[in-house]
This record gives sequence, C-alpha cells and structure tokens, in this order.
Amino acid sequence: MFVYIMTNKSNSTLYIGVTNDIHRRIEEHRLGINDGFSKRYSICKLVYCEKYDDPSKAISREKQLKGWIRKKKNALPLSYFSKSVLKLYNEVRYKKGGGGVWLP
Repeated sequence: MFVYIMTNKSNSTLYIGVTNDIHRRIEEHRLGINDGFSKRYSICKLVYCEKYDDPSKAISREKQLKGWIRKKKNALPLSYFSKSVLKLYNEVRYKKGGGGVWLP
C-alpha cells in the first residue's frame, strides 16, 4: 500500500490518497479518469510517497496527513520519497511524453 501526495501544475492544491497500485493511480490522476477533486483541480504531479505493508497503517497515515496544515505537509522530508516510486512515475511521465518529476 502507498500513501501519496500529488499536486497540480501550479503547486497550489494538494491531494492525499492511498492505493495498492501507485503506477495505475498516478496514471488515473494524470489522465483525469475519475470525476471528483483530483480531476477538478488537475492533480497531475507526484510529490511525496510512503510504502506500507499493512493497509490499516497506510489508511491511518493518510488520515493523519489530511489533518495536517499545508505548512506541515510541505515540510515532509524528501528522504521518504521512494526511489522505486519515482522510477515508476518517470516511466509513466516519459511514456506519455511528459517532463520530469516536480519535487517541492
């Protein structure tokens, strides 16, 4: 399971979610497949990700992050950013002709 944070092109809106397939979920956000918040705000860039073996811990962490103020979310250390997820994200981006990964 993955807890992740994505943003829009202007970095003005954050989306926090949890998924068991980060590759698929990033693609869904980028393509605007699902109606709702992420489509309305054009959420397209992965900026943070944590991996969990236990789904209940991932869901708890997602809820915790959603309760934080923006300043605290922006201060998350980039050392938690999974290199394997970054690689997957780059594969998705470059396959579709996009640019690199934005990091805060």
